[in-house]
Amino acid sequence: MAGTSESARSSAVRFAPVTQAEHRIATALALEPGGPPTVSARIANRVIRGTLKATWSALPSTPDGMLRLRRLTSLGPPARLRRGVEIIPEQIGEFSGEWVRAGNPDESKVFLYLHGGGYFFGSAMLYRELTWRLAAATARPVLAIDYRLAPEHTPADALEDAVTAYRYLLDEGYPADNIVVGGDSAGGHLALALLLALRDSGTPLPRAAVVFSPWTDLTCQAESHTLNRRTDAMIPAGKLAWAGSVYCEGKKDTDPLHAPARGDYTGLPPLLLISSDSEILRDDSRDVAARARAAGVAVVHHEWGGLVHVFALFADWIPEGKAAYRHIAEFLHTVD
Repeated sequence: MAGTSESARSSAVRFAPVTQAEHRIATALALEPGGPPTVSARIANRVIRGTLKATWSALPSTPDGMLRLRRLTSLGPPARLRRGVEIIPEQIGEFSGEWVRAGNPDESKVFLYLHGGGYFFGSAMLYRELTWRLAAATARPVLAIDYRLAPEHTPADALEDAVTAYRYLLDEGYPADNIVVGGDSAGGHLALALLLALRDSGTPLPRAAVVFSPWTDLTCQAESHTLNRRTDAMIPAGKLAWAGSVYCEGKKDTDPLHAPARGDYTGLPPLLLISSDSEILRDDSRDVAARARAAGVAVVHHEWGGLVHVFALFADWIPEGKAAYRHIAEFLHTVD
């Protein structure tokens, strides 16, 4: 069973509300995993089910379908950035990215973020709602990269880009102990694959990792891919399984593509997993938490009830999303 009380509480990430708006934010920040979803979260589930899930379900399971969904998601409204958020483009090798800063970050530290999107859509720009909040909550600049996507490229190319980005940070003078890596969904898979690749190559490992609902088994074999196919408000189970089958075709069990679900987690840094019990990737998070704990890794797993996949991305509409950033700040406070 997923743990919900393993992160220490720190007054350093609390604030005293004064205005009515601040009281609403404080109420959201105080939410804990384990309870029923808020009314706002239920409404968001219905909206996302009727838009993103419905659109994805209607598109063909073909490379052209991948490209069409990528184009459609890129047409969404721009993120509503708060005053003081700074975005600076960055070019790293064959791919680009952007630095995201909010508040008064500690420039000696950094958060490398790998966006989700099934390895075929998503971008640093699309994820600004998440990365600016991450930067604000952790008091670190966030480097979000646009790794290469399918169908033009493969997840192996994405892993190469993630390794390149991490080594770029080391070359820029960031000590490994001052780096945190993270990602969501396919980006969560990529973050875990990155940790395993760094360890196996003898590269210094980051201080910690934070992953939202990682898609750890690209073959989609876990029970929740069947049990939660109706309750998942975002991902059509059959579409994700088809994409995974394309990525895994001809790959041996020892391929790094399979490592997050089957690998040995020995020696990895502390890990925070944030997921929902109603998504098809529920068991992917549970399995990684169990596997990592068995290998001696310090693991915190927060499983929230009835929320959409990567609900922290929708924090403007889902109060639990705001609370997730508080939990991330507290987790990093315990490992720093």
